[in-house]
Amino acid sequence: MMKFLASFLVLAVVAQQAYGDFKCSLEVPEIPKNWIDMKDACIAGVRHQIQEEINASYQYLAMGAYFARDTVNRGGFAEHFFKSAKEEREHGSKLVEYLSMRGQLTDNVSNLITVPTVAKQEWKDGASALEDALELETKVTRSIRKLIQTCEGKPYNHYHLVDYLTGVYLEEQLHGQRELAGKLTTLKKMMSTHGELGEFLFDKNL
Repeated sequence: MMKFLASFLVLAVVAQQAYGDFKCSLEVPEIPKNWIDMKDACIAGVRHQIQEEINASYQYLAMGAYFARDTVNRGGFAEHFFKSAKEEREHGSKLVEYLSMRGQLTDNVSNLITVPTVAKQEWKDGASALEDALELETKVTRSIRKLIQTCEGKPYNHYHLVDYLTGVYLEEQLHGQRELAGKLTTLKKMMSTHGELGEFLFDKNL
């Protein structure tokens, strides 16, 4: 149910921007609120991180679309970046689920996510795209670390969220950065000795 809600909210943002605002006309019933205990700074940080994940997803989608062009035709790179776009979108959805679990999804969905505009949509070669991907992952990692620092600070420590971010998100980010750095090193070595043929062979095994 939570996964459905998160996916629905992401889609709802696009629909809202295309067709205008929509709200439920039913009155919200009165229920106890003392279980809702997240503090403003941490809530704002999570919302910011959701946007960072969505931004990264759109950038990876642009990368995948570029390498999937018939005039570029690098199927390995395209598949890799489309997979990365899906992962980043899922990261954003999981944080939406978390906010829902903590009782924080109470306002207009357009205030949660803004559909980003992708500035860069072409790359000179696979190596430059992997460099951009590594920079993008580094940016997301720094954002997660900042969020962790915000949510574990005094006077209120969100232990559960901090543990979740550290054990799931940060763990995956660090492994992902190392994997991208290794791929980039291998590709540059192949291109330095074999040129475009090196990129072609790398793409076939990506």
